[in-house]
Amino acid sequence: MLILFDQGTPVGIRDALSGHEVKTAAEQGWSSLLNGQLLSAAEQTGFDVLLTTDTNIHLQQNMAGRRIAVVAISPNR
Repeated sequence: MLILFDQGTPVGIRDALSGHEVKTAAEQGWSSLLNGQLLSAAEQTGFDVLLTTDTNIHLQQNMAGRRIAVVAISPNR
């Protein structure tokens, strides 16, 4: 599975996802993209999951028709 970490997602979580390919938005050169742009870029690149600390993303973005799963985790570490 190809997983994208949004800005703010603790990179240490990567260790718990062994067996999956994990990239960060920064590694992809997508640090400046807004949520909708990031979702579109991730889908076009073939990412399966976006892991984010933006717990309101489901309120900000229309997820209907999206092919990428979004997992929002608490920003509290």
